[in-house]
Amino acid sequence: MARAAAISQKFASRADYRECRRLHRDYGTSFYYASRLFPRAVRRRVDAVYGFIRVADEWADGTTAWTLEERTQKLTTYRHQLLLAMDGVRSEYPTLRALADSLNEVHADVSEALIFLDSMEMDLLKSRYVDYSELKSYMRGSAVAVGLMVCEMMGGPVTEGMYAGSFAMGEAMQLTNCLRDIKDDAAMGRIYVPEEDLKRFGVLEESMLSSKITPEFRAMMRFEIERARGLYSEVDELLHHLPPYARKTARLGRVLYSRILDHIERLDYDVFSSRARTGRVEKLLMLAGVAFGRSR
Repeated sequence: MARAAAISQKFASRADYRECRRLHRDYGTSFYYASRLFPRAVRRRVDAVYGFIRVADEWADGTTAWTLEERTQKLTTYRHQLLLAMDGVRSEYPTLRALADSLNEVHADVSEALIFLDSMEMDLLKSRYVDYSELKSYMRGSAVAVGLMVCEMMGGPVTEGMYAGSFAMGEAMQLTNCLRDIKDDAAMGRIYVPEEDLKRFGVLEESMLSSKITPEFRAMMRFEIERARGLYSEVDELLHHLPPYARKTARLGRVLYSRILDHIERLDYDVFSSRARTGRVEKLLMLAGVAFGRSR
């Protein structure tokens, strides 16, 4: 059960927030660049959100040779300490100290953070998705919850339009990640592309697990990319629901992530040989473009 943030005690230090910012900068580069357009206080709280999710994601997906039991225990402990932190108990994790203080600062509860942890635990147990509806249920925790937490960190009420925008943005970004990371996910035995789509285009699961590019695979990738672009178009229609100061941040995040789809196409859909990514210079140019209203 979610607990309301009502504890006024603060535990996070500047060093804790610096650690969250480091994690954000090193591992969430596209969103990190976008979030620099937020006002300083919001930026700090958003760094806390990213630090929180990065630690949990590493335990669920990281390359360290932990057993399933060890990963499960780490996530269980993390969840327990988060709940204690929201009750005013100082956590041993810098990321939880920063997140709890940030949630308390904006009078938000812990529900979305717990939904995110649900998805991380799901990753340990589930490696296939029957259809897109089932994948959406996973994305609700792995991505949409993160977007809603970011909205909460702005300090105002999360309106119906912001809620809808978070759903579209979260699903678009997560689907983009799934397409970019097919090789890495397959190495862990996971396939996020729904089974119904594999069957529709005649893509064999074995070919994805063995990094084999086929005409059927390219056709499936074209379909999934168009699905993602449709979600990004929904985001464009909903950006006006955000506070004015947050629209450029959301726009930049949308532009940076959707550009990954362009890079996948330039690779002729071969996500096995190269990783589709936007470079640092490209990110900086897009940051400047959005900041000065010139980006599309």
